[in-house]
Amino acid sequence: MKISKQNAEHYIWGDNCDGWHLVKNKELSVIHERMPVNTTEVLHYHSQARQFFFVLSGMAIIEIDSELITLNPNDGIEVPPLTQHQIRNESNQDVEFLVISQPNSRGDVENKYFF
Repeated sequence: MKISKQNAEHYIWGDNCDGWHLVKNKELSVIHERMPVNTTEVLHYHSQARQFFFVLSGMAIIEIDSELITLNPNDGIEVPPLTQHQIRNESNQDVEFLVISQPNSRGDVENKYFF
């Protein structure tokens, strides 16, 4: 079945951020996310999930192990398991991106106090 933001399962997270589940099973998760201006997620890590973030539009800042990396449209970055990270939108426009997790990161989120 064809999937898009228009027919995918939608949810709200953080401070009015959107997520659309494009693929959602135990082995793989593909989510299209939107972060409004001046929003951020909580610094965290995953015990098992490896993630790949790919910016579709806007500009995101991702913090990986205390290093800040700017992601512009068509830029992506991989985040291995057990690596603390946080994505944020410090720009003046929404940022939209894909986050791909293998296996699914649902229930595999730990806070920053591990390190």
